[in-house]
Amino acid sequence: MSRTEELAAALARTTHRVRAAARAAGRDPAGLTLVVVTKFFPADDVRHLAGLGVRDVGESRDQEASAKAAELGDLALRWHFIGQLQTNKARSAARYADVVHSVDRTRLATALQAGAAHAGRRIGCFVQVDLAAGLGLDADAGRGGAGGDDVLRVAEAVAAGDDLDLLGVMAVAPQDVEPERAFAELARTAQRLRAEHPGAVQVSAGMSGDLEAAVAAGATHLRVGSAILGSRPPAR
Repeated sequence: MSRTEELAAALARTTHRVRAAARAAGRDPAGLTLVVVTKFFPADDVRHLAGLGVRDVGESRDQEASAKAAELGDLALRWHFIGQLQTNKARSAARYADVVHSVDRTRLATALQAGAAHAGRRIGCFVQVDLAAGLGLDADAGRGGAGGDDVLRVAEAVAAGDDLDLLGVMAVAPQDVEPERAFAELARTAQRLRAEHPGAVQVSAGMSGDLEAAVAAGATHLRVGSAILGSRPPAR
């Protein structure tokens, strides 16, 4: 089986899961965006996926994402930055990222605005939420995310950016917590945010192992990697 055939079969299986999850939740599958996470995989895989109809691609390292976006500039792709983003990398990310899912600091929002203005682009932003406090857990500094009232402060900083669009919230379900419980907490945070910013209705949640729970909890964007591309190769 060729790599294109492998990817086509895995993409079909994942798409079936997403549609089944939407039906089970009484939702329209058309309201869900599948972001295929291609970090550590070669640009050729992204090109194969584009030929299969994929338009939304997720990356988590600026250096890798920047190089892939440049190499694949002939393709009509939407690039989603989903990893932790250092403030000093914001200007670089603003050159290629259409959406940043991991805005968790006001300084980062300000840096992204400066980068977007310099690049002459608009960037959609999700506020990344640290679910730990709401779930009674210790914060996981390695994953990033704003907690408590900081979520609203970061959202205000994004909303103040002339070239940024506040889309909603994003989170990763903590390990050793049932995804249903984690995403219920995220849904509560999303509701708080929408009370202040009614247009911020999108939710980025769910990965290969828990996308069904995320869809049931209201996710609009699913970040799926291994279910489509296979086991992740070692970082280069």
